[in-house]
Amino acid sequence: MATEAAKRGAGLVGIGAAACAACCAGPIIGVLAAAGLLTALAYLTVGLIGLAVAVPLAVWILRRRRRPTTSGGAIGPTPIAISAGSPPRSD
Repeated sequence: MATEAAKRGAGLVGIGAAACAACCAGPIIGVLAAAGLLTALAYLTVGLIGLAVAVPLAVWILRRRRRPTTSGGAIGPTPIAISAGSPPRSD
């Protein structure tokens, strides 16, 4: 069994540890909170940068897909000759 002197020494160490924990808890929690806030800020920043790139890219792609395709020919109706007989032969 422990003697009274050993118990008093352990008691002083325990009181010192409790005092240290009480004194340093605020700064430790502050550092952890700052790290958490900086992490959240980094996620927010990366997300906003991603949106700043993705939205214009998506608009460009959608406009490109919806643009009417054009052929190299003239615009407007093209006259077509319709004959009742067979097509002419080229011999």
